Amino acid sequence: MKKLIALLLAVLMVVSLAACGATTDATKDQADTNSDFKMGVILIGDENEGYTYAHIQGIKDAAKALGLADDQIIWKYTIPEDETCYDTAADLADQGCNLVVSNSYGHQSHMQQAATEFPDVTFIAMTGDTAKASGLPNFCNAFTAVYESRFVSGVVAGMKIKELVENDKLEKDNFDADGNVKVGYVGAYPYAEVKSGYTAFFLGIKSVYDKVAMSVQFTNSWFDLTKEGETANQLISQGCVIIGQHADSTGAPSAVQAALEAGDTCYSIGYNIDMLEVAPQGALTSATNCWSVYYTEAIGLAMKGEAVPTNWAKGYADDAVAITPLGESVAPGTQEKVDETIAAIKAGEIHVFDTDTFTVKGEKVEAAFATDTDGDFIPDADEAVFDGYFHESYFQSAPCFALDIDGITLLN
Repeated sequence: MKKLIALLLAVLMVVSLAACGATTDATKDQADTNSDFKMGVILIGDENEGYTYAHIQGIKDAAKALGLADDQIIWKYTIPEDETCYDTAADLADQGCNLVVSNSYGHQSHMQQAATEFPDVTFIAMTGDTAKASGLPNFCNAFTAVYESRFVSGVVAGMKIKELVENDKLEKDNFDADGNVKVGYVGAYPYAEVKSGYTAFFLGIKSVYDKVAMSVQFTNSWFDLTKEGETANQLISQGCVIIGQHADSTGAPSAVQAALEAGDTCYSIGYNIDMLEVAPQGALTSATNCWSVYYTEAIGLAMKGEAVPTNWAKGYADDAVAITPLGESVAPGTQEKVDETIAAIKAGEIHVFDTDTFTVKGEKVEAAFATDTDGDFIPDADEAVFDGYFHESYFQSAPCFALDIDGITLLN
């Protein structure tokens, strides 16, 4: 069964990565191939899990562009977020790795510990948020501005909702008591990373069709095929016509496809990979990260012995995020609207968390912190609201938008 899932993810990723574009030949000249260079990769999952698979492909694409041989990369799969991570990082350093990367937030403290003990090795904790405060020159954080592609995927969903309403395709159960179209979201954990993502998605929908309300239900797992499918089914049974996700399996899109075939009106917006193989009619698109952009830059710098940025977060302007190809069920005019929205984001004409587009408890947000300084996961420093919008991933690479905006209900 695991091999079958891996094969399916491989097929899906081929399509997904096409949305990110290929690394140019010019990139190959940015770093001198160093036969003595070696890197280690610590992964929370393996090729069976979409988020990790995207990192694997990003690293492999970067390695190819930079002339890095297969035997210069040491892969460590399914490493838990405990002392095992530190032991693995230390082992990789002992094996001569110049660069060690981990891809999960829970790895961060262990990577930081290793960085203090191996000052000549660069350690990168993806999605982390403590590198700047650590003061360690060899410890870095990185993430993409994926909230931008979340917003654009919301635009795709908003176009579909608008079409369904205008063509009178929805039933009474698809609206709440205030006449808002119901949207559902399968979230992994109530972390800022997830909250930032589903808020951006919701605001993308509202930029096209304003009368919507979204319910978010958490699975408390990054990857659980069964639980994600069950959660999607619960939201569909409540009348939700769009099911978004910040979870790493195909469970939710598969449930949407089955419900659609059974006569329900519902469509999926996925994450990380193209979901059309499992939901050919149900999937509209997926928000995704183009990890090769970051890895090409970071590995290239490390190969030349240069410093890797302490915090890195780039989006559409650098082709570091994307949405996967649109499905057959999208509304007419969706591609044109997507292109228009991406162009406006690149030009700085659209800011995802524009404070004129949402409220909290009925009030416009005038101030909000971005950085957590005491480890309680509540931002308490660095004012992020200025120039009319919340500056996500500005003070740190990891998402930090933690506001509960009006129109979104948390079910657990």
